[in-house]
Amino acid sequence: MPAVPARPPSVVRTLWAVVLFTLLCYMVIGLQMAVTPLFVREKLGFSSAMAGFAVSVQYLATFVTRVGVGRRIDTQGPRYVVLIGLVAGVLCGLFITAAALLTAWPTMALVCVFVGRIILGFAESWVSTAVIVWNIRRVGAANTAQVISWNGVCSYGGIAVGAPVATMLYHSQFPSVLSGYCGVGLMCTLLMLIGLPLAIRQPAVAPLPGVRPQSFFKTLSSVWSFGLALATGSIGFGAISALLALYFADNHWHGVATALALFGIVFVLTRFAFTKQIARHGGASVAVASLLVEALGLSVLSWAPTPFWACLGAGIAGAGFSLLFPALGVGAVAQVGAENRGAAIGAFSLFLDIAIGVSGPLLGLIIPRWGYGPMFEITALVCLAGMALCLVLKSKERADASGVG
Repeated sequence: MPAVPARPPSVVRTLWAVVLFTLLCYMVIGLQMAVTPLFVREKLGFSSAMAGFAVSVQYLATFVTRVGVGRRIDTQGPRYVVLIGLVAGVLCGLFITAAALLTAWPTMALVCVFVGRIILGFAESWVSTAVIVWNIRRVGAANTAQVISWNGVCSYGGIAVGAPVATMLYHSQFPSVLSGYCGVGLMCTLLMLIGLPLAIRQPAVAPLPGVRPQSFFKTLSSVWSFGLALATGSIGFGAISALLALYFADNHWHGVATALALFGIVFVLTRFAFTKQIARHGGASVAVASLLVEALGLSVLSWAPTPFWACLGAGIAGAGFSLLFPALGVGAVAQVGAENRGAAIGAFSLFLDIAIGVSGPLLGLIIPRWGYGPMFEITALVCLAGMALCLVLKSKERADASGVG
């Protein structure tokens, strides 16, 4: 009787072996995001502005290091880059732990916090970008949408898991070294240490031989239209993440945590349920629908008369924003050869970083003059402008398909 051939592992199972490193990295981000402002303001005695900057400096570091990470992936391989990112994450945890032990010297402690946060920004860009390229090489370019989608699920899922764990540790009655900000730093160190042997055990994928990767700016010129469309939807996400709590406070509402949780839950469920529509209908078509849904959610937020409607608007916006990155990412990656995928993902992700980074301060300038409602309406109009750009990309997608046919 002939032997039955072994069934190949499913795509999702193959992805999980590597996307786990994104989950670990974003759990560390969630751990620090939840309690770093409290530590800087309450324990060290600095201002709320300084506490906010201690959080945002990580994203600045992520933005700066995106520029070089893609080329490093393409020339030295994604596993190498993931390992460097995990080592950086361990160093970050040690600096956070040191900050907790130096509270008697607030300035020194604050320096440790900032150094740790900058290193974490470096780790985030190196780990998350390299994981995407690593998995594309493992499961094939035809599964790019699934690769990007699962990376996003692990990103937001990691933050969702890390934040409550950090809050529990920060306020716990464990022995002093295991609780408070010190406990958070040790947990960050442990999580990144867990990732190192797991990454070493995974088979590496070698850089593609015989082809010289193109410059970052040439890659940027190839993906800018997809990145610009991504930015139009990311501004809405930036408004929700940075300003929704203030919107609720301005209206004397309770339930902002529910609204943010609903955004995240719907985001993840939409990724699970509809990722395959990208391959079926094309990335540009899904991006058009995504931006329309996000614009609807932001419009509901703009006129919400009660917390219920605001929570509903946040959930609808989460459904819209969910598929935008993978839908447009598929098109961005397709603009370059296999040897430049790392650079393409890095350049494409820059638009997300920039949009989220500038949306809070720029939209915050609108609020004193016009209020929160018009601010959210403006973000909805930006989404509609992004729809127009995606319709152009859709026409180009069809023309390219006709040319191939």
